[in-house]
Amino acid sequence: MPPSVGAYVFLMPQHSLAVTTEGLPLGLTAAKFWTRTKFKGTNALKRRINPTRVPIEEKESYRWLENMRQSTALLGEPERLVHIGDWENDIYEFFCETQTLGTHFLVRTCVDRLAGDGDHTIADEMSETTVQGMHRVAVGKDDHADIELRYRRIQVLPPIGKQKRYPSLSLTIL
Repeated sequence: MPPSVGAYVFLMPQHSLAVTTEGLPLGLTAAKFWTRTKFKGTNALKRRINPTRVPIEEKESYRWLENMRQSTALLGEPERLVHIGDWENDIYEFFCETQTLGTHFLVRTCVDRLAGDGDHTIADEMSETTVQGMHRVAVGKDDHADIELRYRRIQVLPPIGKQKRYPSLSLTIL
């Protein structure tokens, strides 16, 4: 985490919540009202063409970018913010936009993206990364899980259908 971080913004599809680094809720920083009828036919379109070729502005996922932009503008000092999203926020355009705005993000991914020169993936590179630490998590009363912590700076490529529109990004992968 960058040492200058001042707030975390938890992104959800409909709203974003700002919280200080100490855990104090600051309130909602963005709210998005939408209906699925606006995006009617999007899923059918995805079955006919590669979803990466559908412009982000035409997808439901566009709300993630809108909330991040609105939250960043409202709070100012983008370099002090970390936008946190779940797997549904694993959107390459989102990653690019955070870099454009000079803010930070942490997203649980669902896509094993191409990395390096494009002949392997993020998972391939992470499997070669040494364990940097261990963390024990209690599971129930009498059990635990040991989690290996690995991280590495990796050159991540845009999806094939977006490579002409978006650059590759140097991202820290955990």
